Amino acid sequence: MTTDVTGLYEEFGDERLPPGQRKTESFPVLSKGNTPKVDDDWTVTVSGAVEEEREFSAAEFMDLAPETQTQDFHCVTGWSKFDCEFTGLPFPELVDAVGVDDDAEHVMFHAHDGYTTDLTLAECDRREVLFTWEFDGEPLPADHGGPLRVVTPHKYAYKGAKWVKGVEFLTEAELGYWEKRGYSDSANPWNEERYS
Repeated sequence: MTTDVTGLYEEFGDERLPPGQRKTESFPVLSKGNTPKVDDDWTVTVSGAVEEEREFSAAEFMDLAPETQTQDFHCVTGWSKFDCEFTGLPFPELVDAVGVDDDAEHVMFHAHDGYTTDLTLAECDRREVLFTWEFDGEPLPADHGGPLRVVTPHKYAYKGAKWVKGVEFLTEAELGYWEKRGYSDSANPWNEERYS
């Protein structure tokens, strides 16, 4: 069963295509650098303000509570791809699995290439925020962040880290890679929050 979450735009704006975006049928590849080599036996470490820090094997992580969603994908460079089918773990399921401290307010995603990005816990704790390992029924390609990336359909895509290796729950905000370089920390496509 596939859950269609493409209607979430109604929470943020009047049009499915955010202002300043153009719809594309292709799926361009944009990254800060080269695609890192990630082992087949990848792991995800969960740390910070949690009841117990954990390292999940790929199998453990993928067995938690996966679901398939149809989402839209918005790049800060001005393109949007509609009706992407992603399979992965909804963020709230990870919260349930590790137990998050009451004083946790932010989430920092860490990637194998050194990339980081931060979102508030409130912005992450939605089922549409997905740790995904499949795109359109196939393993997520490495250049799109495989074996594991985060997708954030209510944010510009730089808030969804590719090649995820760690999730850190924080009690205070920290700027991630692009945010330190002038990109918006809030990244709301319907308000065109591209730069700070």
